[in-house]
Amino acid sequence: MRRLETQVSLPLTYLPQVQPAEMETEQRSNLVLEAQLPRPDEHSPETHRDEDAPPEVQARDWKFWSIFASLAIGQLLTAIEFTSVATALPVIADVLHGSDYIWAGSAYTLAAAAFLPFCGGLAQILGRRDTMLLAMVIFMVGSAVCGAATSMNFLIAGRAVQGLGAGGILALIQIIVSDLVNLKDRGGFNGLLSMAYGIGAGSGPVIGGALAQRGHWRWLFYMNLPIGVFCALLIALFVKLKTPKAPLREKLQRLDLIGNALIVASTTSIVIALTWGGTVFAWSSVKVLLPLIIGFVGIGAFIVYEAFVPRFQIIPFSLMATRTALSGYIQSFTCAVVLSVMSYWLPVYFQACKGAGPTAAGVDVLAVSFTVAPMAAVTGILVKKSGRYRPQMYVGWALQILGVGLLSSLDEHSNRGKAIGYQVLAGAGNGLITVGTFFPVLAPISVKLNAQALAYFYFLRNFALIWGVTIGGAILQNKLTSTLPADFVAQFPGGTQIAFTIIPIIPSLEPELRAKVQQAFAQAFVLLWRVVTGISALGLLVGLAMKGLPLHAEVDERWGLDQGADEEREEEKA
Repeated sequence: MRRLETQVSLPLTYLPQVQPAEMETEQRSNLVLEAQLPRPDEHSPETHRDEDAPPEVQARDWKFWSIFASLAIGQLLTAIEFTSVATALPVIADVLHGSDYIWAGSAYTLAAAAFLPFCGGLAQILGRRDTMLLAMVIFMVGSAVCGAATSMNFLIAGRAVQGLGAGGILALIQIIVSDLVNLKDRGGFNGLLSMAYGIGAGSGPVIGGALAQRGHWRWLFYMNLPIGVFCALLIALFVKLKTPKAPLREKLQRLDLIGNALIVASTTSIVIALTWGGTVFAWSSVKVLLPLIIGFVGIGAFIVYEAFVPRFQIIPFSLMATRTALSGYIQSFTCAVVLSVMSYWLPVYFQACKGAGPTAAGVDVLAVSFTVAPMAAVTGILVKKSGRYRPQMYVGWALQILGVGLLSSLDEHSNRGKAIGYQVLAGAGNGLITVGTFFPVLAPISVKLNAQALAYFYFLRNFALIWGVTIGGAILQNKLTSTLPADFVAQFPGGTQIAFTIIPIIPSLEPELRAKVQQAFAQAFVLLWRVVTGISALGLLVGLAMKGLPLHAEVDERWGLDQGADEEREEEKA
């Protein structure tokens, strides 16, 4: 028992919460995890620390809250950029005369997902602050490119650069929080960060719609520059964390450039296929099947390579050595797919089926974001108080299934009250799940693996956001082209994602044709919500496999606030 207590890094008071069968499984898992980590020196204080002593807690003074404020601002910015473009896109597409609209959303999430695994390793080499600053600079450069765009391709390129920065920001936010706050106490802080994300996600459609409607859509991107500079200054001044010493050559070996290249290329290939399928080319086309096959073969090659070749893996397989962790990752993926669909495509429903303008559509979807955010905070608080994470997640899945299932009953004649009420149910459920998925992922592993686990966690979550955007785009495209009159569809260029092309002209159509178009959109959304209901049901089924494990009460001592410089200054004054 003493040996097991040391391996899971928990006081004895937590052990009775785990059943014997669960303990045996988690013991084997932690043996695998600890084998990958450097052993502490037998004479070090850590080795002989009183195991029953309460864990040390990082002081949460004004410096801590300054760091936390900078992280919350970063969370806010990335959320606004993800959700704001959907409501502004019809206007942007009309101004830039482009047809590849779906890539304005997919390029952002694709780049974010591709950069995330690399970002976890980079944070181990450069340190948390420098990697975060690099991500902020990349994000601001991408914002400037988008604001100056003169064509759709120009805009898509800028969105990809933005996404690279956003991926780094999202990963570093959670890595820094994990360095400062132990898992047992982290629920409330993750809840606050989720509220920041929810506020950004909720205000994004309104901001995007309002700026687009007034012809100022470029400020949707330019506004990131002053806010980003302020955030970067806070990071530079206050994010002073310890960085373990190691030779540069050893640090560079941890990057695993070949593994990163494989996962980036494979992910990109799959997303290209998903984006083109049924829109630019038929699903049976070689131009869709070939990148899809190459992508999945590449992922297989990545798994084989990571299993046998590199000394330092991007994604240690031990992260998924338990069914609890594996369940947490899958639940996070399915939850993010649903949130992506609601955030990106609900504004399109209100614009196409209800005749709402960009600003009104943004207001109509506030119900999702402003229920996701507070319910995420509720989950964090409940986990902190009770030490349990499963009950909240099960309730969340039930509410989400009910909410998105009811959304599938909407048509072009449904009143807004129903649509908003159903959003509240789905959003409340999604909020409970969003924060909850951190705990089954991190509870089974050593705190020394937090950075890799969180980078992989956000990689999956951002990859899921891509699926949400592309699944919605494919369903709308296929349903609209098969339902609308052929002569009406024929006026749009081949390979055009016609949903965003049609929306601006709906008010000017003849009443009979306008009714057919709105009905076609409504039928497409019915199918989309049924698919999302199935995805939610899958998430609930997978969630039944996770166990209720005790939460770590310590942080990784190699990282955390660096008090050395402050102590030296105090000594000089004395």
